[in-house]
Amino acid sequence: MVSGPRGPAEGPARLGLVVPKRHAPLAVTRNAIKRVLREAFRLRRGALPDGDLVFRLVNRPPALSLTALKRQVRAEADALLTRIAS
Repeated sequence: MVSGPRGPAEGPARLGLVVPKRHAPLAVTRNAIKRVLREAFRLRRGALPDGDLVFRLVNRPPALSLTALKRQVRAEADALLTRIAS
């Protein structure tokens, strides 16, 4: 059996991440951002509408410690996911 590609709004919510090297030059920073976003998405996936969600880093993050950066990313991700789930 052959199936075609999924449409943009078929099935449960899916996550896409775009964290370019020009905005986060260090791999450890890019990976930390993606890890935090995946975890925030995983915890709220059931409450999200069907379709694809894409998080895209559009500006260079401020010069913070990795722990502070993770907290900031998590707070922003939670706020966005809550708004989408409503």
